[in-house]
Amino acid sequence: MADRSSHRPPGGQVSAPFATERLDELLREAGVDVVLATTRHNVQYLLGGYRYFFFAGMDAIGVSRYLPVVGYVAGRPEDSFYVGCGNEDWGTDVQPLWVGELQNVSWSSLDSARAAAAAVARRGAATGRIAVEYAFIPADALDELRRELPDAEFVDAHPILESLRGQKSAAELALVRRASEGIIDSMLATFATVRPGLTRHQIVEEFRRQQTSRGLVFDYCLIATGPSLNRAPSQEPWRPGTVLSLDSGGMYDGYIGDLARMAVHGEPTERMVELMAEIEHVQQRVRTVVRAGNPGSAIYDMAADLVAASPHAATMTFLAHGMGLITHEVPRLTATGPVPYPADHAHTPLAEGNVLSIETWIEDPVVGFVKLEDTLIVTADGYEAPGDIGRGYTVVHD
Repeated sequence: MADRSSHRPPGGQVSAPFATERLDELLREAGVDVVLATTRHNVQYLLGGYRYFFFAGMDAIGVSRYLPVVGYVAGRPEDSFYVGCGNEDWGTDVQPLWVGELQNVSWSSLDSARAAAAAVARRGAATGRIAVEYAFIPADALDELRRELPDAEFVDAHPILESLRGQKSAAELALVRRASEGIIDSMLATFATVRPGLTRHQIVEEFRRQQTSRGLVFDYCLIATGPSLNRAPSQEPWRPGTVLSLDSGGMYDGYIGDLARMAVHGEPTERMVELMAEIEHVQQRVRTVVRAGNPGSAIYDMAADLVAASPHAATMTFLAHGMGLITHEVPRLTATGPVPYPADHAHTPLAEGNVLSIETWIEDPVVGFVKLEDTLIVTADGYEAPGDIGRGYTVVHD
C-alpha cells in the first residue's frame, strides 16, 4: 500500500479523546509549544486507544525501527498530527484517528523525525520549545529533530504526559477492571490446575494460557515456590507441602492490572497462616485512608505504623504505587521503593480516577515469599477493588 498523507476537511470538528484543556494547562505551566509523543503507551493514550497491530510484538524493521509520533500544539488541538508507518493505512483505515493531519510515511526513526519536524515547522513552531520523550526517543531521531529544527529548544515530555494520564476516565477504568479481574480469574484457574512436581516454567506457562484465553496480553509473572525467595520462572519444581506465589502484570487493551495471590499444597501450617494474617491486616487497614482528597502520604504513614507493630517487621515490606498504561506511574508516592523515583505526589491529594497498586509481602526463611497485591481505584468517598477475591491461600490437593 502506498504511503499516504491526509488532512481533515476544512471546518472538520476535532474531538480529542482526552482533556485538551488539561494538556494545554500543563504545556502552559512548562512553557512548551509542542509535545511529541513517541512511546506506545502515550501514543495510545493521545489517540484514544489506537495501537498499530503490525508492531504489537516488536518494533524493529529493516535497518531501523517503527517510531510513531503524535504531535500536539499548545492551545491548538486542531493542528495535531500523527506520523505512522508506510503501511499503517491498514490500521488507521479501520480505526480513524481524530488528529487533523495523518502521515503514514515512515519506514525508519529518521523518517519519523523528518516528518514530525516538517509538521512542526508548518505550524510555525520551528523556533519554539518542544517536549520529547527523552527516555524513549531513539538517539538518531532526536539528532535529526535538532538538525531539522536548529532554533528549537528541546525539553523532556515525561512530566507533562505522565500528569495528563494520572486521572483515568470511565472508559480507562473499565479496562483496568477488566485487566485486574482477568488476572485474578487466571490465577485461581491456574491454582485449580497445577500440582506439585510441575516446574515454575510450566506453572507460568499455564498461567499465560489462562490469561490469553480471557483476552489479556500476558506481560510477566513473578513466581516463588517453597522457601526460595527467587521469583524467576525456572526448572525448579514446586514441592509438596509448600506455598506458591504468583504476581503478575497483565494487560487489557494496553491497561495493566498488577496483583498477587497465593496457593499452598495441603493445609497451611500455623506459621503460614500467621504470615498471611499479618499481610492481610496491613492490606485491609491501609485501604481505610484511600479516598479522593487524602494525601498519598497517609497511606504510607499508616503502613509504616502497621509494619513497625508486626512481629515480622524485619522481613515485611509495603509498597503503594500508581499504575495505568504502565506500572509505576502517577501518583508516585514513595522515593524508597524497589523501583527508585522521586515521590512527587506523596503530599498531593489523591484524585478520583487515580489507580493504585497496594502490596505487602514477607520474605520468610522457612515458608518463603508470602504476598498479597491489590488494585485500588480511588473514588470520591473511598475506593473500588476490582478482582478482590482469592484472598488468603487457595488450598491445592493431590
